[in-house]
This record gives sequence, structure tokens and C-alpha cells, in this order.
Amino acid sequence: MAADTLFEEELRRAVDAEVDSTLASGLDAELTHRQLMARAQLFVAACVWPSSSRSGDPQLIEAAGDCVAALRRRQGPSGLFVGGDNVDSPPDSAFTANDVCDTLHLLRSSGVIETVAGASALADDLDAIADAVEPALLVGGVHTPNHRWEITAALARLHRRRPSAALVARAAEWLAEGIDIAADGVYSERSANYAAYVSNPSLTVIADVFDSAAARDAVIRNLESTLGLIHPDGTVETVHSRRQDQLSRFALSPYLAMYRGYAIRLGRRDFAWAARRAQEQGIVHPASLLVDLLLDPRIGEQLPEATKPEPAGKWDRSALAIDANPQRRLVVFGGTDYPRLRRIRSGLSTNPTFLRLFAGTVVLDSMRLSRDFFGLGPFRAERFTADHLDGVARYRLSETASANYYQPIGPAQRTASGEYALTDDGRFYGSMSFADRRADPVALRTDVDVVVTDDGAAVSIVFDGPDCAWALELSFRGGSFEGVDPQNDGTAILAAGAGSYRNGDDRIIFEADALYRADGPGRYRPGEDYAFLGATDAAMGDRVYLTGRSPGRVTLTLRAENLRA
Repeated sequence: MAADTLFEEELRRAVDAEVDSTLASGLDAELTHRQLMARAQLFVAACVWPSSSRSGDPQLIEAAGDCVAALRRRQGPSGLFVGGDNVDSPPDSAFTANDVCDTLHLLRSSGVIETVAGASALADDLDAIADAVEPALLVGGVHTPNHRWEITAALARLHRRRPSAALVARAAEWLAEGIDIAADGVYSERSANYAAYVSNPSLTVIADVFDSAAARDAVIRNLESTLGLIHPDGTVETVHSRRQDQLSRFALSPYLAMYRGYAIRLGRRDFAWAARRAQEQGIVHPASLLVDLLLDPRIGEQLPEATKPEPAGKWDRSALAIDANPQRRLVVFGGTDYPRLRRIRSGLSTNPTFLRLFAGTVVLDSMRLSRDFFGLGPFRAERFTADHLDGVARYRLSETASANYYQPIGPAQRTASGEYALTDDGRFYGSMSFADRRADPVALRTDVDVVVTDDGAAVSIVFDGPDCAWALELSFRGGSFEGVDPQNDGTAILAAGAGSYRNGDDRIIFEADALYRADGPGRYRPGEDYAFLGATDAAMGDRVYLTGRSPGRVTLTLRAENLRA
């Protein structure tokens, strides 16, 4: 198939710029082992690529050699690399080992060893590093789900370098666990970041080296699933993630190599659409993309004709639904891990955002519900149900938050010293032997009903419980408010009726029902999990609040509008 010359030219410019800036920055002593090897890989790839302006340049091999020499000094007695907060880390070392093996493959398959000064010695040094790290990766463990595939990819690349029954057997142990992908195509970490940078690239190498149909199928299913998560602004939905990206926007651009490669391999027009969208955002990691191209030249071929996929979907395991039409795109989420585990931890989904709305250039980035209720933090649904009645999509998100007051401890459990076990109440620890006391619970039930409309949604919230303050927070980006009361802290209050957020001809109108009147301050309360550390997970952006007190109900109607339509 013919080469995609526009793609190649864009990549060439990005690679040339990256090489020039990296050479100019010098060899900083603070560079990590991963950064050192990434630099070496960039220089080697640019040297061996015929389209690079520095093709065949011995200066690049020399610069790569300096990086590799520094890398060898970072390799400890175990063969693992020194540096970072994960000490003696097999998975962190696997990231670098993967780059070592790919760089060796480029050197040996390109002919530069015979034609460029220093290339042979560089290959010998990389071989020595690979030899030293291989025993550690054969026995080393992991501590996150995606690490299994990063380490297995390193085992695959080491096996490609020098076939070994031990490497195959160890890879088989990891693969025997089964790939952690749900029926809806989302990996267990539910993270766009780790899918794009770790799981999909690693499983692709595993599939190619070990001919693993399961690994290849997992990547394809995840890419299919991700199509429905791509928003009009070119980001991939992350509200359901269990990793760091759950509180940030993640661009589609890191998916470029995967979507290009599989679009061409499989003739997938929907993947071609995603690849074009990713490329429109610019090439963010030119060295990595160039290595992918050099190892699999098909990535540089012309894409199939692009076909835009269906713009919506439902991800049952994540309790996530997206409903889209030409006027608006609505996201509803009710799948955090917090109600079940009552913890804020890395590796858990805890984002309290339960709704987003896209309307042209205006975005309601986050709708959250905050309460003054025993410091238990914002509403996070513990139940998520969906149905369609008469063609109308409806979602219910429910939570019952509860805290206890405790009665005197019984005679059999009393101590003369007054010392009792330090136990967890579910909100805090106290020397109270809580489990031995009769508890008087206080509960607040909250039901959020989202009824999808052609131009937005009707959001009804019912509070059933004691008198406490609540604040419904809407955080926007892309425009400015109209019809709200500005506050001294830069936020705003919707006192009654309707307000809007507008950019040019695009706006989102938010209108409360006729009974609503603001009652209380508009502020977000992150809960004691954050507050006792002086921290917060508060949303950013332009924020407006509806406020009130429980029990009771409020209905907010959201309408996306384009004034030119």
C-alpha cells in the first residue's frame, strides 16, 4: 500500500525538532533511567530513519552512547535500575528494558552497525544492559494491573532479542492470569492514560511475539470501546478511571500509533477516523511514534477511508453512559468505588462528578453534589440503574450515607483503666471499641434522576433525611456566566430561576424549578478523607452553585443551545 506522505512529513518535522531540542538541553545529571533511555532511543531512531534530516549522523550515535553510559551507571547489582520512588522496581525497570530492546532491534535491523561509527559499541553496551536486567525481570513482581503487561512485553522483547524457554515460561505465567478487560472493553484500571501508554502497546507486542490471540483481541476491544469515549473537544472520557487521570482531561493524541496501526492492519474505517482525530492534535511523542513506525512500517501506510463511529454508548462495568446527538453530548456516571470501600486511594475510582454536558464550544465539565453531613464528602452513587421508557433514556443514581452515635459500652466490655481498642468508625479512629457498642445511625438518602432530553437533561434530586445543607456545583469551561449572582471568591450562585453559560453562539442554560430558592453558601466540601490533610479534590473552572437544605427536592433542567440554529 502507498505511504502516507503527509503523515511522514509531519512526523519528520516533529522528530527533527525533538532531536534538536534534546541535543541542546545537554545531559542533565538529574535525568531518570527512563528519560536517559528514551533519549538514546530518540537519537538512534532518528539516525536509522532514512527520512530524518539527521539520518546516518554519527553525532546522534555518540549522543546515544553518552546516555547509555549514564544508564549503565544507574543499573544496580540486581540488574534493576536505580531511581524513582519505587525502589528496586521490576516494572519500572521493564519500561526502560523495553526501550533498550527496541533500540537494539533498530540498530541490528537497519545496517547502521556496519556503516556508522560507534554504532557497534553502542549495541554491545545495550546488550550488556539487557543481559543484566533479564534475570531480575524473570523473577520480579508487580504492584499495579498494567505492570503485568509491561513486564510481559519486556519478556517478549528479550525473547525476540535472544530466544529463551525461560522467558516464554515466565510470560506464560503472567498471561495465565487472564487479561483484565471487561466485556465492555475497559481494562480494570479504567484509565485512558494507562490504556494508551502501557496496556495497549504492551499487549500488541505480546500478541506479535508470542502470537497471542487473547492479547490482540483485548487491544482491539479496548480501541473499539474507546471510540465511544471520544468527546467533541478531542479528549477521552476519564471520569470513571481508577488512576490519576480521573480528575483531568486526557487527549486522544497518545492513541495515534494504536489507531493507525490497527486501522491499517484490519481495514477499520472507524479506527481510521480516530487516527485522523488523534493526528489533528499534533504528534506529542515523536520518538515513540517513530520507533513504532520503524518496527512496523505498515503504520506509515495510507489509512482506510474514515467513517465516524456511533457517538454514544453504555459501559456497564463502569456504570457510565454517554448519549449524544448533533446538538449535545451528555455523560452520566455512577460507578465510583468509594461507597463500597470507603477509601480515597490510588487505584480507586473516587471522582464525585456524576454528569457532564458538551454543547459546541461550551462544556459543563462537572456536576457534583456536596453536603454538610458528618464530613462524609460529596455524593458518590452506590447504585446506578438505567432504563428506556417510551424511547426516553433515564438514569437513577442513589446513595445512602450514614454515620453513628454510640451508646455506653456494656458491663462485660468495660475496663478499669478506661482504655479501649483503637478502632475505625468508618469516618475516623477512636479508642472506643466501636464494634462493642450499640449504634444509633443517622442516614441521608439521595436519589438523582437524570432524564435525557433532545437538548440536554432534566436532573431531579431528592433528599430524604435530617436537616443539612447541600450545594449542587456546576463547573464550566469555554465561556462566561449570565443571569447568576457573582461571589467574592470568583464563584457564582443561582438564586432562583435560570442562568446560562455562553461562548459566542453556544450556551448551556440551567434552570431550577419554580420552588427553588438559594438557601445557604455555595461551597464544595471534599469530606474528611481530604480535609484532615488540608487537601481537596475540588473541581476547577467557572463554578456556579445551587444551594438548599434537606429533606426535599430540586429539579434542574439543562438545555444546550446554539443561537444561530
